[in-house]
Amino acid sequence: MLSDRNSSAIVGVMDLERARTFYSDVLGLNLADTAMDGVLGYRTGNTWLRVYRSDYAGTNRANAVVWDVGVEIDDIVADLKAKGVVFEHYDQMESDGDVHVSGGLRLAWFKDPDGNILHLVGGA
Repeated sequence: MLSDRNSSAIVGVMDLERARTFYSDVLGLNLADTAMDGVLGYRTGNTWLRVYRSDYAGTNRANAVVWDVGVEIDDIVADLKAKGVVFEHYDQMESDGDVHVSGGLRLAWFKDPDGNILHLVGGA
């Protein structure tokens, strides 16, 4: 039923303009759709990320969005850090600065201005 259908991520935020600045300017995502009032549509690769206004923004304590960034993870982390992004650190995982290491994976987590957890996954 759904196995051959496209899916997209959706993230609730308190302040849509603050989110637009973060997702467009800091993360460099392409704002491709503003047709629905109160919803920003970003193209990310072959998928969509929808950002919408919600009173419950940032209440999720799990990953909201994950990007597979491959071997570019260190460069992307450095670029985001230069733009003021603060990365999460988890003591239970080995890390190489802001990037955690688990087997052959390199992982980084950061939050948007509303506290939504965003996740980068890369290879060694």
